[in-house]
Amino acid sequence: MEKPERFAEVDTWQTMMFLYNAALKEINTKIEILNDEFLHVHNYNPIEHVKSRIKSAESIVKKLKRNGHEVNIDSMVQHLSDIAGIRIICSFTSDIYTIAEMISNQSDVRVLQIKDYIATPKPNGYKSYHLVVSVPIYLSDGPVETKVEIQIRTIAMDFWASLEHKIYYKFEGNAPEHIRTDLKECADIVEMLDARMLSLNESIQECRIH
Repeated sequence: MEKPERFAEVDTWQTMMFLYNAALKEINTKIEILNDEFLHVHNYNPIEHVKSRIKSAESIVKKLKRNGHEVNIDSMVQHLSDIAGIRIICSFTSDIYTIAEMISNQSDVRVLQIKDYIATPKPNGYKSYHLVVSVPIYLSDGPVETKVEIQIRTIAMDFWASLEHKIYYKFEGNAPEHIRTDLKECADIVEMLDARMLSLNESIQECRIH
């Protein structure tokens, strides 16, 4: 027969997953409203699409062990900020900072951490803008602050990151040197492409004004 403590752990796990799912819904709704408002005011849609996910139990355990933390629910809540994750894909680099500012300005969104891998890319060439935020989930007995990681990147950045992710797992983080070199060169090409596309868009906007 299962011990009562085991049932308590399962109940706590289910409660935490409920909170993280609720936080994703909360942030997704905010993003949708902001995007609709931007389209209404500026006649321009800065967001191409949005992806969201909850980290699997297996991934949570692996990350806790990899970072030297105890494997339990309290440790998970304290040390992991990306259990609930949202990725926002936009057309241009300038949109990234606009979207980040719009989200940060929400009165009930508390920004806990910012990592700007666009201004300072990772050594392998990875570029993205990361926000860790906290939003209140209003339950019957009061609000519960819940963390969500938001990644904002362009289509080109997302394409590169998706390929890099597959290669990372293929080689378990130890890809051959020539592949790492090629990936970094591709990241440089992505940066140039984003810059050219932004410049082209700005030229188009100027033509519309004149």
